[in-house]
Amino acid sequence: MRKVLIPEGILIDVFGHYDEHLRAIERDLGVQVAARGTEVTVQGEADREALAAQLIGQLVGVVQGGYALKKGDVEIATRLLRDNRSAVLQEFFAAGRLRATNGRYVTPKSLNQRLYLDAIRDHDLVFAIGPAGTGKTYLAVAAAVAHLTEKKVERIILCRPAVEAGEKLGFLPGDMAEKVDPYFRPLYDALYHLLDRERANAQMERGAIEIAPLAFMRGRTLNNCFVILDEAQNTTSEQMKMFLTRLGTSSKAVVTGDITQVDLPPARTSGLVEAQSVVAAVSGIRFVYFDEGDVVRHPLVQSIIKAYEAYRNGHAPRAAAAARPERVRPKHRLRPTRGAARRE
Repeated sequence: MRKVLIPEGILIDVFGHYDEHLRAIERDLGVQVAARGTEVTVQGEADREALAAQLIGQLVGVVQGGYALKKGDVEIATRLLRDNRSAVLQEFFAAGRLRATNGRYVTPKSLNQRLYLDAIRDHDLVFAIGPAGTGKTYLAVAAAVAHLTEKKVERIILCRPAVEAGEKLGFLPGDMAEKVDPYFRPLYDALYHLLDRERANAQMERGAIEIAPLAFMRGRTLNNCFVILDEAQNTTSEQMKMFLTRLGTSSKAVVTGDITQVDLPPARTSGLVEAQSVVAAVSGIRFVYFDEGDVVRHPLVQSIIKAYEAYRNGHAPRAAAAARPERVRPKHRLRPTRGAARRE
């Protein structure tokens, strides 16, 4: 059993409303947490007990540092300390936040997400590679909006290769903008979440935010821009080279993709896969890799990614065999009695 003392003035900030932060610690670490006055008691397995006590002690420092814990922050803090017991939560929450717009902050939810935002801040070209749901696109758009809000760049340019995800959609009606609009819906979703819809549409109308297919980038020089190439695993080698050579003065570029979900024909080489070998050693370029531990969508997504990875490595899950119903044979074959009428 371990005990942690909490300063009386910040009890509700550390405990949360109706002790929701303490309940989150119990759920995530499998310990029992009880509060009596300013004293918190933790009981459980020795290692989990120590981790929970360390977590609560560090949350005290986070609150005393002026950060207001929000829903989900305790889960993030738990994950960080579980992965790295020497992590300093106060530094992570205070310095890791990104001010995307006035009054709206984006907080990384894993150590790799924090390293990603740091890389975008310190490098002009960043590659983010990892599975779905790890925040690659959302954080890139948040960083772009922050740069535009702080007038560090004049424009945001968001582009994707218009490649269908394993199915043929056939002819799409409408003008060019209406034809490519479905491919860019994830980018619109991120923009509308960070900016209200009206403000985002106004920025697009005056050209401060541009969304265009990758093919439209050929021949352009992108100066004073924040450029994002999303779904880059679906670029060809030629397209990737074309994009990387568009970068002009006072600009930043972020390239995101999942190399396990390439929708190109089998004979074509993914530009993102090739870039890892071609430009990895170039000064000023940073590669950031995510894994299933960085997934911030539904908890099932982590399990799904692990299952597919195991399947590709030749380790079929045991549950798959159990899921196949066995054929049950009757012990005695019933034979029709002599003279019985046959049924057609």
